Amino acid sequence: MLLEKQDRQANPLMTVKEVATYLAVTERTIYRLVKDHRLPAYKVGGQWRFKVEMLDAWMSRERALEYADGRPSH
Repeated sequence: MLLEKQDRQANPLMTVKEVATYLAVTERTIYRLVKDHRLPAYKVGGQWRFKVEMLDAWMSRERALEYADGRPSH
């Protein structure tokens, strides 16, 4: 886990596969979230890329919304 975090810091852009692993969801879910403009992403050379800092901020916002709505967090 520590090695993965160091790798992300060295390369701040993640692939769809890496994000799916990071968020513990399927790649299909990542594509759906991007399509629905719910997940911050950039298209680089025809492929989606994600900044770790933006993903972390997105997760924090989603947790805050869950808390505010009274939805259980995962």
